[in-house]
Amino acid sequence: MSNLPPSPDDVAAVQRCEQAYNKLRDELSKVIVGQDAVIEQVLIAIFARGHALLEGVPGLAKTLMVSSLARALDLTFKRIQFTPDLMPSDITGTEVIQENLETRQREYRFLPGPLFANLILADEINRTPPKTQAAMLEAMQERQISAGGKVHKLPTPYFVLATQNPLEQEGTYPLPEAQLDRFLLHIKVDYPTAAEEWDIARRITSGSQGDVRAVLTAEEIVRVQDLVTRVPVSDQVLGYACALVRASRPGQPESPDFVNKWTNWGAGPRGVLTLITAAKARAVLYGRYHASAGDVRAVAKGALRHRLAPNYAAQAAGVNSEKLVDLLLEAIPADTAYERPAA
Repeated sequence: MSNLPPSPDDVAAVQRCEQAYNKLRDELSKVIVGQDAVIEQVLIAIFARGHALLEGVPGLAKTLMVSSLARALDLTFKRIQFTPDLMPSDITGTEVIQENLETRQREYRFLPGPLFANLILADEINRTPPKTQAAMLEAMQERQISAGGKVHKLPTPYFVLATQNPLEQEGTYPLPEAQLDRFLLHIKVDYPTAAEEWDIARRITSGSQGDVRAVLTAEEIVRVQDLVTRVPVSDQVLGYACALVRASRPGQPESPDFVNKWTNWGAGPRGVLTLITAAKARAVLYGRYHASAGDVRAVAKGALRHRLAPNYAAQAAGVNSEKLVDLLLEAIPADTAYERPAA
């Protein structure tokens, strides 16, 4: 960790981030009941310059949450409903022939598709063919579109929040593990509690939803992202994140017995990067200019659940990737003295 103390500007910026986070939660609570953990994870992904995959059954207000978040962050927003007949050009854009009114010559002109917005909701991404999924993931990774031999930059900041419906898997195109790994976090959206469901029914049926106001701008979000990169991480926290990821890989000296027994493969190096970056973003949300082992533990499920592959023995025993992450958190202590391994 750097021995340089944080600058007063950075300390003040972290405090402003905490205030903005509290205001964001207040604004979103006007239209979203509960789901505080989901909102926190989505904001972590945004401030960490990553994309997130939301998974939940229909009717849990995933679309409403994302569109409301776009209004609260003052970002341009587009929703894409993925279907089996959707082609790559339907989302990236296409070139058309138009006549130039001045020269009277015909020329190609690029018409941008719905990917050209700050915040994209990729609804049911597992219902479109692999070719269109690949176009979506290329835009996520490169933040640009190639068409007609030209490169078109996507706006900044740029985020994709994709949803998956865990029901009705017949006729779908599940994302391969290598493509799932491109998402910073895999967020599970669960059913509301009894009290929350009561409040949802009362609010919706009485028409008492509020109007979400903007809390941050695109420029301020970029500044927060830059701030997150400057947040220091101690060797202890970095070592803990590395220990979690290395222990998730079967056949390694660090692997616990349950990993060798129930795991096909574990998280790659992107898992460590995700744990550290997401932990730093979470620290900033809570007004702290340092990431802790507690932050790593808080983001571990979202960071690792889509990067672990249970084998057939695990499935037969009713052990999924979520349970494997729980077991890893139990097996790998955060208070062990970690240091850089010898070369």
